[in-house]
Parts: sequence; structure tokens; C-alpha cells
Amino acid sequence: MSTISFPRSAAALLVLALTGCATLSPDGDLAAVQQLAQPRIGTAQLRPDPQAVAGLLAQPLDAEAAVRIALLNNPQMQESLATLGVSDAERVQMGRLPNPHFAIGRFTEGSTREIERTLSFNVLGLLALPWRAEWQGQQHELAKLQAAQDVVQLAADTRKAWISAVAAQQSALYLRDVKDAAEAGAELARRMARVGNWSRLEQAREQVFLADATAQLARAQQTAFSTREKLTRLMGLWGTQTGFSLADRLPDIPKTVTEMHDIEARALRDRLDVRAAVAASGYVAKQQGFTTVEGYFDGLTLGYTRNTTFDNAAGSKETKRGWELELPLPLFDWGGARHARSQALYLQSAARVRGVAVQARSEAREAYFGYRTAYDLAVHYRDEIVPLRKFINDELVLRYSGMLASVWELLADTRQQVLSVNSAIESQRDFWLADTDLQTALTGTSPGALASLASGAAAEASSTQGH
Repeated sequence: MSTISFPRSAAALLVLALTGCATLSPDGDLAAVQQLAQPRIGTAQLRPDPQAVAGLLAQPLDAEAAVRIALLNNPQMQESLATLGVSDAERVQMGRLPNPHFAIGRFTEGSTREIERTLSFNVLGLLALPWRAEWQGQQHELAKLQAAQDVVQLAADTRKAWISAVAAQQSALYLRDVKDAAEAGAELARRMARVGNWSRLEQAREQVFLADATAQLARAQQTAFSTREKLTRLMGLWGTQTGFSLADRLPDIPKTVTEMHDIEARALRDRLDVRAAVAASGYVAKQQGFTTVEGYFDGLTLGYTRNTTFDNAAGSKETKRGWELELPLPLFDWGGARHARSQALYLQSAARVRGVAVQARSEAREAYFGYRTAYDLAVHYRDEIVPLRKFINDELVLRYSGMLASVWELLADTRQQVLSVNSAIESQRDFWLADTDLQTALTGTSPGALASLASGAAAEASSTQGH
């Protein structure tokens, strides 16, 4: 009895081990994704929490609060995490034993009736279960890396949207001051032209400046509205939630710039898209051997059959038992094409790793160069242009008080000072956008567009030409 029961017990234990080794993640792998994205999101949570969102909206939003709300409330983020749950379910499903097939047939010939019962198993499915479970587990690891990239990208997009919204809000306020100064100048010019102290040409110049300032203010208000709406969409807000208030101004520029001499190494070591490409290539390489074996034994089936024949005339029955092994003969397909496909997939994945590595290195260098340039420009405005403009304005106020300068000189200089401050705000915005791109390029994923500095410089150039 012991020699018979032991193999049965071992088989039962094997079945239980294979069916019970894979279980669903209790939190949908949110903790794993949060750990992967932690360098860019800190302690921000990913599970929806309406009360936390309401608490963050109750005060003026800074960049960190906006990112937290987006991670808690963004519908696309929740969709991505739900997709991760689907991958987790597929991982568990792939680790389960394939169901056996049961077939029954009834055949009659004269007074003889035959009943055939067959229980069959897909042998390849049983033998390949560990490999397939491992493969699906690897796909789930890639899904977690992809979800972490989505988290990092959403955090970066939200941070940049907040920076743009606050900067646009500040610019609109300063351009309103420009318009107010233009209105004062135009009214004064109208009065002086009416009494004959000014020509119509000089009055027209002040009026066209007012018209231009009005148009610039309208564009600035539209930009402020658009950037705020973009931030609202990223945070997933609607209804009364859209009445949130932003911080009054952008953070101050750091006193010193961050020196980085190993940006390429950091990008290759820490970026999630690089890790995903390397992992995927390794998984494809592991699957090559199994793909070759599967090509030869695809369709291998083992069945147990029990046939019972009833002779109604004689009143007897006869039972036959046996097993059946079904194995496809490789007469036409020896698996050459399948093996070639496996080789091509590996070469494809290896090329993708090289491509991602080249892109990561280049984006890291570009992001750091943009970061340094944006910092130098912001410091230049903060330490040179704005103080000089303030000094000139203060001197003109003194000269005007001493009747050594006209009101027109004072108004013109006030306009220039406000425009300089507005340009300083834009340079400050560009620095924080470049800083976000740099951090994303080094520790997250591809920042996508690193054109924030270039677009800011182009806008500033066109604004200067307009003035």
C-alpha cells in the first residue's frame, strides 16, 4: 500500500503547489508602483481619497499639493492602475493548472451498445506551466514598470502645468499694470492734445500703445485661463472643485546650481524606461529555449479512456480501459519559422535597449544643458536686469520730483520696468520647467518635450521685437 499511496500523495501535493503558488496582490501592486516612482513623487499616495483631495483644495495650491491631487484623482491614472490589476489577474491565471477535458460518446449496433468515456490532459500545458507562469510574471513586472512611468509622467506634467499656471497668473497681473500705465498716458495725451500742447501724432502714439497693451493683457488672461484649465484636467477636478486658488508666485530660484558630472550614468541606472527595456530583452532571451521546445511538442495530449460495451441480447457487458498519447508529427513544420521569429524578437529587443540607452543619454545631456541655461538666464534677470530697471525708475522718480524729468519719461520707464519684471517671471518659469524635465530625464522616464526653454526664449524674442 505504501508504494502505491506515496506517488498519489506526491501528485496531490504537486497539484496543490502549482495551483496555490500564485495569488492576487492584495493592494493591486500599488505599493510596488509607488516604490518604483518614489524618487519623483516622494510619499504621495496613489489610492483615490476624496477627503484628502478636499483637504488639499482648502488652501492655496503649491506644486506638491497639485501633484498629490493628480495622483489621487486623475482618471487616466486610475485607468492605468486598473490595467495593472488586469495584468496581475492574468499572472495568477497563467499560474493555474489547465483544466482537463472530458468526452463521452454513445454508439449502438444492433443489440450492442457502447459507451466511451475519455479524460484527457494537455501534457504540454502541464509541462510548460512553470515557464508560462514565469513569463506572465515577467510581463507583470513590465506592467508595473510601465505603471510607474505613467505615475512619474503624470507627476511631471502636473508640476509643469502648475508652474505654467502660476507664471501666467503673475504675468497677467503685471500686464494689467502695464495697461493701467498706458491708460494714464493716453488720457494725459488726450487732454494735452485738446488744449493744443501736444500734436495729434504724439497722441496717436500713446493711443496705439494703449491698444497694444490691451491686446497683450487679453492674450495673457487667455493663457492664464488655459494653463489653469490644463492643471484642472490633470488633477481630475470638476464642479465646485475648479474654484481652487493657486499660490501667488513661483518659488525663488536656488542660490546655487546643482552640479552633475554623471548625468548619463544616472539616467542609465535610474530611468524606468531603461530598466523596462533591459528587463524585456532579458525575458525574450529566456523564452527562446522554451519557444523551440514548444514548436516540437505543441499539441501533445495524454488521455485515459474507459469503454463499456453492453450486449442487450446476451445480457452481458464488457469494459475496456487504456490510455492514449497524441503527438503531432513534424512532417511539414519543423519549427524553423518559429525559431526565426524568436531570434528576430530577441534582436528587436536588443536594438530597443540600445535605442532607449542612446535616447536616455541624449535627453539627460539636453535636459542638463537646458537646466543650466535657464538658471543662468533667471539669475541674470534677478541680479542684473531687474535691479538696474528699479534703479533707473527710482532715479527718474527723483528727477520728476525735482522737475528735471517729464511725466512721459516716467510713464515710459514704468512700462519698461514692468515688462522687465514680466520677463523675469518667464525666465523663472523656464527654470522650474527645466528643473522638472531634468529630474524626469534622470530618474523617471523620457520627458517627451524638452522645448520649454526654447519656446520661452522664442516667445521672449518675439515680445522684445514687438516692443
